[in-house]
Amino acid sequence: MRLHRNLVYTTIDSLNAIFNEGEYADKVVARALKKDKRWGSSDRKFVAETIYEIVRWKRLYMEIADVKEPFDRDQLWRMFAVWAVLRGYPIPDWRQLEGTPERKIKGRFDELSKIRKMRESIPDWMDELGVKELGEDIWTKEIAAQNKQAQVILRVNTLKTTKEKLRAILMDLNIETEYLKDQPDALVLKERANVFLTDAFKEGFFEVQDASSQLVAAFLDVQPGMRVVDTCAGAGGKTLHMASLMQNKGQLIAMDLYESKLKQLKLRAKRNGAFNIEYRIIDSTKVIKKLHEKADRVLIDAPCSGLGVLKRNPDAKWKLQPEFIDNIRKVQAEVLENYSKIVKPGGKLVYATCSVLPSENQEQVKRFLTTEIGKSFTFVKDTKILAQDTGFDGFYMALLERKEQ
Repeated sequence: MRLHRNLVYTTIDSLNAIFNEGEYADKVVARALKKDKRWGSSDRKFVAETIYEIVRWKRLYMEIADVKEPFDRDQLWRMFAVWAVLRGYPIPDWRQLEGTPERKIKGRFDELSKIRKMRESIPDWMDELGVKELGEDIWTKEIAAQNKQAQVILRVNTLKTTKEKLRAILMDLNIETEYLKDQPDALVLKERANVFLTDAFKEGFFEVQDASSQLVAAFLDVQPGMRVVDTCAGAGGKTLHMASLMQNKGQLIAMDLYESKLKQLKLRAKRNGAFNIEYRIIDSTKVIKKLHEKADRVLIDAPCSGLGVLKRNPDAKWKLQPEFIDNIRKVQAEVLENYSKIVKPGGKLVYATCSVLPSENQEQVKRFLTTEIGKSFTFVKDTKILAQDTGFDGFYMALLERKEQ
């Protein structure tokens, strides 16, 4: 087990882009992996996982390395040295790693690991908010679970294949998967692999979608032949799942504020063989008004803090600000009031977020039910998913039904 100079240099360059230039970790990692065509899968794995690890543990490593932002290259090397020592790598005799204080690093790690915000490497405000909303015990377990590496979960596209067939196709490529209890369309990878390079992905046999996210479409109880509206479709993971559950029968309207996201969804839908989807950009209030009381089912996958998906977006810990969460709560309330009007009498609505904070979840639903439009809905049920209980993303979904007039 030794460190290779070209892989480590790429890692340092990538960390500089994420920490000092504000780039998103997933984009930086994708770029880094294309740097050298001679790299094998273990080289690419080292680069991707090391970048994500150092991003995830930034605060802890900063404290141990005794560095402050903005980081110069020497400081990034010092943080890398902390990672290498804690992962058990022998430190090579490179100029940048001269004088790495291995015993001191291990001692500081033991000392800082007694303090939750250091051990879990999160900003003070996030730790305080988590305790305030979830309580000391639940927050301690949840943030620890959010710091574990996310598993790769596939959602089988039933418009094109079955779970059994896809599993056999992947097995022939030495990609082993397991079924997931109570998740009819999910396969879990036993080991991480770049599934996007497979012909099965290019032919639209599956999408990568976390197990918690896969529960939403079924929760909404979409059926073939219905008119369904996905009001915050984004790039459309849940839209595509609903299209497959509808067997391409009926009308599925995907809406978003951003045309670029809907363009991405169009490409994915083509690959998936999903052709009952219409695309509408929300560029005025008229777009929503035209649909008032017209839909059998409405999904509001609301914008949120993302505090349920930190395991797959570790850089969000450093990009998120408390003001953003205050603002997003206002947006959630507005979206719920405005978009709920699309549900026809007797129809159903799901409000969902990938947050674990009650203020973004059950409290939003409770408040909505006291509004004028909210009084025409009945609360049916909700589900709170914590990473500590499932190992998957933290999620929330509430099912509401509009009263018959």
